[in-house]
Amino acid sequence: MTLNMSFLRNVFLYKCLFALIFWNHVSLSVEDELFTSVSNNFPEDYSNQKIASLPHLYTKSHQPKVDGDWVVIQNTTESLSLSEITNVSVTNLIALLSNFRQGSKLQNLTLTDMSVDWNDLMEIFQTVWHSSVEYFNINNVTQLSDVERYDFDYSGTSMKALTMKKIIITDMYFSQDDLYKIFADMNIADMTIADSEMIHMLCPSYKSPFRYLNFSKNDLTDFLFQNCDNLLQLETLILQKNKFESLRKVSFMTSRMKSLKYLDMSNNLLRHDGAGVQCQWAESLAELDLSSNQLVDAVFECLPVNVKKLSLQNNQISSVPSGVAELKSLEELNLASNRLADLPGCSDFTSLQFLNVEMNSILTPSADFFQSCLRVRELQAGHNPFKCSCELQAFIRLERRSEGKLFGWPAAYVCEYPEGLRGTELKDFHLSPLACNTTLLLVTALLLTLLLVAAVAFLCIYLDVPWYVRMTWQWTQTKRRAWHSRPADQEAVLQFHAFISYSERDSPWVKNELIPNLERGEGCVQLCQHERNFIPGKSIVENIINCIEKSYRSIFVLSPNFVQSEWCHYELYFAHHKLFSENSNSLILILLEPIPPYLIPARYHKLKALMAKRTYMEWPKERSKRALFWANLRAAININLPKADENLCEETD
Repeated sequence: MTLNMSFLRNVFLYKCLFALIFWNHVSLSVEDELFTSVSNNFPEDYSNQKIASLPHLYTKSHQPKVDGDWVVIQNTTESLSLSEITNVSVTNLIALLSNFRQGSKLQNLTLTDMSVDWNDLMEIFQTVWHSSVEYFNINNVTQLSDVERYDFDYSGTSMKALTMKKIIITDMYFSQDDLYKIFADMNIADMTIADSEMIHMLCPSYKSPFRYLNFSKNDLTDFLFQNCDNLLQLETLILQKNKFESLRKVSFMTSRMKSLKYLDMSNNLLRHDGAGVQCQWAESLAELDLSSNQLVDAVFECLPVNVKKLSLQNNQISSVPSGVAELKSLEELNLASNRLADLPGCSDFTSLQFLNVEMNSILTPSADFFQSCLRVRELQAGHNPFKCSCELQAFIRLERRSEGKLFGWPAAYVCEYPEGLRGTELKDFHLSPLACNTTLLLVTALLLTLLLVAAVAFLCIYLDVPWYVRMTWQWTQTKRRAWHSRPADQEAVLQFHAFISYSERDSPWVKNELIPNLERGEGCVQLCQHERNFIPGKSIVENIINCIEKSYRSIFVLSPNFVQSEWCHYELYFAHHKLFSENSNSLILILLEPIPPYLIPARYHKLKALMAKRTYMEWPKERSKRALFWANLRAAININLPKADENLCEETD
C-alpha cells in the first residue's frame, strides 16, 4: 500500500512539471510570433527602434518610457497606455494598432495628450474600432484642422465603452452632422464625452444600443434629444454640470426613453415655476438627481411618479406641499441644504424609507414624524440650527424611541439657540416637566396665586389691614381739608395740654377722678374731651384728628373696656401716627385695670408694641399712692400753652 501511494505521488509531480514547461514554451512562441509580425510590417530601422522601445506586452507593468514619437505609460497583456501623440507619430501609431486585430488579448487602450488633425483622429478611431480593444479612453485631445465629413465604418467592432475627456475642437465653423453624427451613431453600449465644452449632440440615426451616456461638464442645453425616438435601450443618462434650464423640457426629453432608469441633472440651472405646466417623464425612471439647481417648492408638481430615489439637495425648497404629487414608490428622498423649516410629512410618500434634511433651517422638528412615516428606517436631520426649548423636548424623546433611526446622533444634533446653550448636544439638553407642560404650569401658577391671595387675605383680616387703610384714607382726607381751609401763613396752634381717650364704660373714673384732679387746683391743665370739645357737624374721625393735633399730649386710659372699643382704636391709631410723623413723644398710657393678653385683639398689635417699649402709668389701688400718681401725671403734661384760657381755669376752680 505504501509503495502504491509513493508511485502515485511521483506521477502527479511529473505531470505538474510537464505542464509548467509546456505553458512557458507556448508563451514564448506567441510573443516571438507577435513581435515578428510587427517587425515584418515596419521598415527595418523603425522595427529596431520602436519594438526596442516598447516593453514586452506580456509583462506586468513598466515605468513610462520616452520614445521619439510617444511616451509609453503602461503596457501589459490587456492594457496599453500611450501619451504625447502628435501628427508626426500618427502613421506609426495606426500601424501599431492595426496589429491588434480581433482575437488579440489587448482590451484596454488609453491615449492622452494628443494634438492631431481631424482625419488622423478619425483614422485612429477607425483602426481601434476594428481591433480587439473593448474599452477606449482618450484624454486631453486637441483637434488641429477643420472638421470634415468622414464615412465611419461601424461594423465588426469589439468596442464596449468609449470615454473622451477634455476634447478641444479648434474649428469654429463646421457642420454638426460632420462632428456629432460620428459619435451619435456609434453602436456601443457605453459612451462618455465629458469636460469638452460640447454644446449639442444629435439623436442617433437608428435604434441605438446605447445603455449608458455621460455628457457631464459640457455646455449642453434644453435642446438635447428633444423628440428623439432612437434611445430605447438607454438606462443611464448623466448630464450634470451643463446649462439646462427647464425641468419641463428635461421631462419631455426622457419621455421617449422607454428603458431609462437613472438620470443625473445635478449642477445645472434648472427651474420650474409650476403655473399648471404638465411634465412627462419616462415611466421607467427610478432614480433622479436634481441637486444643486434653482428649484423651489413647485418642483413637486413636476416629478416622475415611479421614482424610487430622488435627490433635491442644495436647492431653494422651503416646504414640501402635500397633495401635489403622490410618489408612492419613493423610497429615498434627499432634501439636504435647502430652506425647510420643519420635517416633511409622508402622506404622499407612503413607501419612504430614507430621508435626508440636513443643513436646513429646522429649529424645532415635529415630534410626530415617525408616527406619520412608519416605514422610515433612517432620518438624517443633523446640522440644523436647533432651538433648544420645550418644543424640542418631544423630538429628543422621539430619538430614544426611534431605535437608532436618527443618523449622526448625537454629534450632528447641537443647539444653536438660545445663545447660552449654543454648542450643547441635544442629548445633554433637559428641562423639567413643569417648565414644558403649559397646562401643568398654568394650574401650578393658579394654585400658587390662590394660595398667595388667601395668605394675603388672611393677613389682612388678621392684622385688620382694611381698617388701617380706611383710617389712613380718612386721616389723609382730613389733613387735606385742614390744609386747604387754613391760611397759608397760619400754623397749627396747641390749645390743650392733653386729649383724653377712654372707653365709655370707664367714663365714671375719667369724670370723677382724672378730670377733677388735673383741671382743678394749682397749675390749671386744659383737657380735650370729646363730650365738650368735639365740633358739631364734623365727622367723628375729623374731630378726633383735630383734637389730637391741637393737644400737646394724648392720654389713653387702658382697660379691658378700652380694647373692646372701636373708637378707642381709632384714637390710638391717629395718635400713634402723629407719634411717628412728627417724631414727638406725646403718648401717655394709664393702665386703669390689668388687661389679660388674650383679651387684646390682633389688630391692637400697636398697643402691644407700645406697652412693651414705653413706660406706662398704672392707677394705684391704695389711696396713699394716688397723690404721687397725680403729681407724675401733671409733670408729664406740663407745658406753657401759647394762648391759655384763663377764664376756663377760673370756671373749673
